[in-house]
Amino acid sequence: MRLPSPCLVVLAGPVASGKSTWAAQHFPPDAIVSGDRLRALVGAGEDDIAASADAFALLDEVVARRTARGLTTVVDTTGLDARRRATWLRMGREHGLVCVAVAFDTPAGVCRARNRARPHPVPAAVLTAQLKAWPGVRDALPGEGFDQVLAPEPVRVVPPVFLESATIGERPRESRAGLRFALHLGEFRGGAGGLRHRLREIAVAAEAAGFDAIYVMDHFRQIPQLGRPWEDFPESFTTLAWLAACTERVRLGTLVTAVTHRNVGHLAKIVATLDVLSGGRAVCGLGLGWFEAEHRAYGFGFPPREERYALLEDALAALPVLWGPGAKPFRGKVLDLPDTSGYPRPLQEHVPIVLGGGGERRTLPLAARYADVANVLGDLPSVARKAAVLREQCARTGRDVALSHLTTALVGRDPAEVAALVEAHRPRAVDAGRFAQQVRAGTVADQVGRFRELAAIGVAEVAVRLPDLRDAAPVARMAEVIAAFKG
Repeated sequence: MRLPSPCLVVLAGPVASGKSTWAAQHFPPDAIVSGDRLRALVGAGEDDIAASADAFALLDEVVARRTARGLTTVVDTTGLDARRRATWLRMGREHGLVCVAVAFDTPAGVCRARNRARPHPVPAAVLTAQLKAWPGVRDALPGEGFDQVLAPEPVRVVPPVFLESATIGERPRESRAGLRFALHLGEFRGGAGGLRHRLREIAVAAEAAGFDAIYVMDHFRQIPQLGRPWEDFPESFTTLAWLAACTERVRLGTLVTAVTHRNVGHLAKIVATLDVLSGGRAVCGLGLGWFEAEHRAYGFGFPPREERYALLEDALAALPVLWGPGAKPFRGKVLDLPDTSGYPRPLQEHVPIVLGGGGERRTLPLAARYADVANVLGDLPSVARKAAVLREQCARTGRDVALSHLTTALVGRDPAEVAALVEAHRPRAVDAGRFAQQVRAGTVADQVGRFRELAAIGVAEVAVRLPDLRDAAPVARMAEVIAAFKG
């Protein structure tokens, strides 16, 4: 069973029915709000019945504050009080959490035996009253408004992106859709002194793992979504030239170059040279440009959006001319090139162009007219919608443009390794559940299912950023995902 992160889980069952044991097996300690532990906090111990009122007042306050912060919360009490269940359910609903109840329908004899074995058993009369009330509580739970009422079976809390992918990931190999994978490099931590060695190690591992391409971001300093402006960030095409020397097979390109970053004729020369030196493996990524602060810092012009779109369209049309034979001029809306000769020409007869951006009104129509690949962001419904728009635009132009998707994946071989990776890499101020959502942390099987969903809606290539990429180890784990789509 998979539950979305975050969620509210209310346990219900008599004393000694196994609630605390089950919760400890499936949830981190900080997510469990235990009535017994709070009784010990405000009283003389877990068995201090006189402290119950204060403990439950504190429990309600903790649940209210955790749900308000969007944190997965497990309420570990007997859950026999309908009024309290309604209160917790309301708290979860107010903050958009999926709310489930877990019914511990443990045989009465088992509960009594476990209770007798406790160092401080609950009085027999109290347990008898709970056992008598339990059938009514059990039967009432399905009608109280919980999203699900579960039996106490194994459960995992996962980022919502993995909820629907479970069964897809477990389908036989015969049903697996083909998909290309690219490694997206956007962070370069570890110090400049060893950067070339780390890049070589990662590139060689990526090629061995089955990646089809390696892409780098084309920025001149780190973007705010990933880090701080003073972090190491090597120039993109120099980095690609080094990667070309370190590899033999993978395609190499930027995802993507802002059309405002370089003179278009100069960009054509750079990409042609990369293609020659890599043995015909260059990819040209191009986009509208968005990081205005970076432009201002380095003295690049950042024209209004309409002007950038005009330049982008001209560049898309001009680049194949610049890579072609002859010296014929090119005149576009804003670009005027009197002489388009450039040698050496690329080794590839046609250098693939990837247009980054998912704008459905302007960018995807441009991709349908000029590009070979359209790279988009977003969740599954958003990508599916953009795939439909791209197909519609391609039907109008008579061209076949592939769909690519840029995403993040933190990959572990099993749930325990995923949890350990999340804890090791999450920022101090970000809780584990939220970080897991941000980086789409999941097992190999989780990731296989998610990527199959993307393939099913028409994605041909997934560019994957591995947020724990400091050495080759994350690449090796990702290799197990890629293997599900090969052969």
